[in-house]
Amino acid sequence: MLYQLHQAHADLLFPFRALAGAAFPTLADTCGLRGFPSVRKFAAACTLFALAEITHRRPAFGIDQLRVGDATFPVVEEAVEVTPFGTLLHFKKIGNLPKQPRVLLIAPMSGHFSTLLRETVRTMLEDHDVYLTDWHNARDVPLSEGAFGLDEYIDHLMLFQRRIGPGGHMMAICQPCVPALAATAIMAEDGDAATPRSLTLMAGPIDCRISPTEVNRLATAHPISWFERNLIGITPARYSGALRPVLPGFVQLMAFVNMNLERHIETFRKLYEDLVEGEMERSNSVRTFYQEYFAVADLPAEFYLDTVKKVFQEYELPLGKLQWRGRTIQPKTIRRTALLTIEGERDDICSLGQTLAAHDICAGVRPYMKTHYIQAGAGHYGVFSGRRWHNHIYPVVRNMIHSWEK
Repeated sequence: MLYQLHQAHADLLFPFRALAGAAFPTLADTCGLRGFPSVRKFAAACTLFALAEITHRRPAFGIDQLRVGDATFPVVEEAVEVTPFGTLLHFKKIGNLPKQPRVLLIAPMSGHFSTLLRETVRTMLEDHDVYLTDWHNARDVPLSEGAFGLDEYIDHLMLFQRRIGPGGHMMAICQPCVPALAATAIMAEDGDAATPRSLTLMAGPIDCRISPTEVNRLATAHPISWFERNLIGITPARYSGALRPVLPGFVQLMAFVNMNLERHIETFRKLYEDLVEGEMERSNSVRTFYQEYFAVADLPAEFYLDTVKKVFQEYELPLGKLQWRGRTIQPKTIRRTALLTIEGERDDICSLGQTLAAHDICAGVRPYMKTHYIQAGAGHYGVFSGRRWHNHIYPVVRNMIHSWEK
């Protein structure tokens, strides 16, 4: 009933949010009422009420051009490979550009759309040929397409890497660091020609036994049956994925919000004041962030439960027990793939040391092929977006990838 109750609540509030978000502010502007303090306050309150809507609409990337030096090149989104659960999206640059390293950028399947990595993609495009895993909203995938667990996730990464072709690189952010490492190990063991030349793991839970965060503690506070019983919902009949068991995106979002509830409340308070005072530039940036943040995607139940159990509860990868379709993952078989791990000093989701653990697990990679970087002052999102990402972390990523571009 979890999903059905949420849907009924959303349906009930929809006309009021539509009225608050468009009708009243427009009327206030048209009738010249903005000059009255009471009207400005009411219009600001309406804007906040409308902004707090949780949607399942994937925002646009909006990356239609790239400036390199004095030249500007058009960028088009090209679907290179499409499955029921995801699209391999190529950000193709049009023009006379030198050959650049091909990189598979793996977005998290964690309740948000891959557009959360918009800034990561935009920066990477400066010096790389970028491909992205654009995961689909599970509630839109028909039940007849079957289940999607950790095995299927790893399948997709190998499929996409092979589609890019030999000589490509792989870069995973947050949750997909574990399946990215697993996929690389399988391909290396099989002598696959498309095994990535380099593997970059950023703020990922390789070994959650190290310095557990609140996220880690929550994952171990209950048995896996509790998560299945209390967090998994059934997709309502109105959607293409009717009856598919999912972790609703709004459940994951609420978990993230509650981790920093006071900060979100304070941000909304300041946004209200900015709207009242007419500080539109500052308020627009906050509104843009929350429009993205409140756009959620449902996760397949199998993938969510596999991740909680195998990654956060039983630590199967660092213990050498993680399997893919009955086959034990052997990270030590990775020998020719360079490894870069990146962590944020103030990451409260994936703490220091959890991603670094990949260096011990990948014992077959020679020391000169391994690099670890810690970004001072960076939180979780600061590892792949914002000033620190662009000015400090990205140069490390770029230099490593280009140094292994043969």
